[in-house]
Amino acid sequence: MADNSITEISGQRVTSYDVARYAGVSQSAVSRCFKPGASVSKKMRERVMQAADELGYQPNAIARSLITRRSNLVGVILSDFTNLHYPEVLFELNQGFSKDAVHILLFTLRQERDIDEIIQQVFQYQVEGVVVASTLSLEQIDRFVKRNLPLVFFNRTIQDRSVNAVCCDQEAGERILVNSLVNAGHKSFGLISGPEDSLVSMQRTAGARDRLAGLGFDNVPIVQGDYTYESGQQGLRELMKRFENGPDAVLCANDVMAIGCMDAARNEYSMRVPDDISIVGFDGIAPALWSGYDLTTIRQPVQQMAEAAVEMVMERVNKPDKTPEMRVFSGVLQPGNSARIA
Repeated sequence: MADNSITEISGQRVTSYDVARYAGVSQSAVSRCFKPGASVSKKMRERVMQAADELGYQPNAIARSLITRRSNLVGVILSDFTNLHYPEVLFELNQGFSKDAVHILLFTLRQERDIDEIIQQVFQYQVEGVVVASTLSLEQIDRFVKRNLPLVFFNRTIQDRSVNAVCCDQEAGERILVNSLVNAGHKSFGLISGPEDSLVSMQRTAGARDRLAGLGFDNVPIVQGDYTYESGQQGLRELMKRFENGPDAVLCANDVMAIGCMDAARNEYSMRVPDDISIVGFDGIAPALWSGYDLTTIRQPVQQMAEAAVEMVMERVNKPDKTPEMRVFSGVLQPGNSARIA
């Protein structure tokens, strides 16, 4: 190291120039050492990092963004937070963006209809792109287009507009569940849907209803849920009123409601699951694997979907004129002890 004394800069914010003088290198060499992927020798990196450690130096991300005119921030908007696989989604998105030294800002919605207020907040942070797990209107999408701000929908599609989207095939997943239940001999069915303003819920419910109708099961009762445990319980109560001994099988629009439905069946109606009633969900959240539930469900490929979302955002940050695309992933049947399937 150079002869510079640490005490000479004691009490002041240490800068990259201080580190450069202390290590006896150029300031640009210090910058390269802290830039992911930059070309720098192992010896140089070790020398600079030792000096930085001794001086207590940390790069100032805010200052760097002012210089580069890049915030290195991506907004993530999540709704339906009762859907417990979102922590996994956040983890995978964070892992992916971190590889490009990009960080996420999380914005959450209690209801999808609150999205307009959240969008305004997102714009204020000068993010470089947005991943959104919520439905947007065409007018709201145009606000992103006007700002040349890359937008990727996560597990959402827009029917009347070409947009960037990463999706699980909801209808195909429900067809798999219905086929497995029908092939196992179930004769009566009930559906518990999710929130009325959730496109994912509508797709799942329609997928199950349409497949059942195609197999000759018409007028299957559908009761309204809201993705919560309590609405799964209430959904079963309403279905029990429509069947003398309850339905043979209940398809729930997510795992949380399916777990609530199972508890209600056991605790309120003394039904054996799956001997007396089969219950299935959708998502593949961690609690679905707990031995007390062992839920039959469709597992969404969250890691692959998150990786695709990160890739699509970064591609459009670097090439803003890149055309929209949709990547669709298949869910996988996760058999459990909550349903008799074949």
